[in-house]
Amino acid sequence: MFVQQLAPLAGSLGLSALVAALPLATVLVLLGVVRMKAHLAALLGLAVALVVAIAVYAMPLPQALSSAVQGAAFGLFPIMWIVVNALWIYRITVRTGHFDVLRRSFGRVSDDPRIQALIIAFCFGALMEALAGFGAPVAISAVMLVALGFAPVRAAMVALVANTAPVAFGAMGTPVVTLAQVTGLPLDTVSSIVGRQTPLLALFVPLLLVIIVDGKRGLRETWLPALVCGVAFGVFQFLASNYVSAQLADIGAALAGAAALVLLPAARKPAREEVRRKVLTGVRTEVLDEPDRRAEVVRAYVPYALIIAIFSIGQLPPVKKLLDAATWKFDWPVLDVANANGKPVAGNLFSIPFLSTGGTLVLLAGVLTALALRVAARDTLREWLATVRELRFAILTVTGVLALAYVLNLSGQTTTIGYLIAGAGAGLAFLSPVLGWFGVAVSGSDTSANALFGALQVTAAGQTGLPADLLAAANSSGGVLGKMISPQNLTIACVAANLPGEEGRLLRKVLPWSIGLLLVMCLIVVGQSTAALSWMLP
Repeated sequence: MFVQQLAPLAGSLGLSALVAALPLATVLVLLGVVRMKAHLAALLGLAVALVVAIAVYAMPLPQALSSAVQGAAFGLFPIMWIVVNALWIYRITVRTGHFDVLRRSFGRVSDDPRIQALIIAFCFGALMEALAGFGAPVAISAVMLVALGFAPVRAAMVALVANTAPVAFGAMGTPVVTLAQVTGLPLDTVSSIVGRQTPLLALFVPLLLVIIVDGKRGLRETWLPALVCGVAFGVFQFLASNYVSAQLADIGAALAGAAALVLLPAARKPAREEVRRKVLTGVRTEVLDEPDRRAEVVRAYVPYALIIAIFSIGQLPPVKKLLDAATWKFDWPVLDVANANGKPVAGNLFSIPFLSTGGTLVLLAGVLTALALRVAARDTLREWLATVRELRFAILTVTGVLALAYVLNLSGQTTTIGYLIAGAGAGLAFLSPVLGWFGVAVSGSDTSANALFGALQVTAAGQTGLPADLLAAANSSGGVLGKMISPQNLTIACVAANLPGEEGRLLRKVLPWSIGLLLVMCLIVVGQSTAALSWMLP
């Protein structure tokens, strides 16, 4: 048995923490300063983590390698299993032309560019975040807005800022699932608390979007639709994450926000020509005068209806019990780790939920989508393989980051850093969202930030007396606000909006919004850690 050490270097917690931070520092410097490709930075960070684990923490080589393999395995299944199948469905809709039908249907809801920004970037972007994540919502929303005539810079800004509130439950709940896995906290608990933090962001983000699109006039004239959209989104996200399923939180919230806009008379008022002249300075690439046949519009919505239906059925107690029965739990080979108190850690065990995982349910929805849209089996398989190829570097990045996270956690490096950070005392409640924000800003992924810092937050909470589940959730909720300033997302937005080399300009425009919303989240978490807002917690 390998027993973790808190301070392996001369009994000094500070010196040990400094060395334990080297793998994380390596990744952050390579990404943020050297600007190395994310998958290469993750692999080099993993190498440093292994060296520290073996040379400093005296973790046996076989166990260190085994912990890395376990992290990579979790990155492949269930995390990338979800992402691949979700993006596969999107590719099928593009192949059949139904994605274009869907885009046109959004453009006809309102001719007001401020409302279009809410429908496309906030609502549909949230739906794409729920299904795929990893930059897809920003790319797709920016392309659609430019196609409707938005100036490229404005389209990119709107797409980036909108991609905040849904991120914690994106890719079928992958970030919170990962957070629960690496912290050992129940998924229902983590999902519930995140679902009492990020919905508050949903109240602000639509209002910010109309300001970005049309300044003070946009807020003055469209505050009601923006607020109604945000409230509908936030309420459904709260209800789903707390009482239904983390996997369905964003899907339902996105549809609720869109439905609120469609049903609200104020959102359907024609925009004045002066507003359209100011906002739509780009070249419109598509004419929306000829309506699509109703049957084609209905078929364009079929994939998303299928996903909602399948996940809803999967949550019914008898069905859920049947799906859970196909989960394989076993002792991970060549791994026998105990914490500093001598108790075996949860990482010694591994489970593979073959049927109950979101990726398998999305795969079923994809098969039914292919049948509904009459896509040949050969073409369906070809699109799936093309999706894997498209995501090959994302797969390397996620598996590398999770392998790194597992080595840090199982060797005890995370615990050492957590004990040091615990010295912040009650101030840790304010710093928790900042840590998540920084992790996502550098890695571009709330999933990766949760894998890196989730266990650290729990360890630090245990030393300060703060609720562990609150700080773990704060890591994810604060992390979503770093998405808009991530170099990866900035590059994706620039490519989608045809702004080559403009990442720096875009960063300067969205950074104030990112920091402002982060401050709001920090205050929320501080309030929830005290009697002021503790009533909000489950």
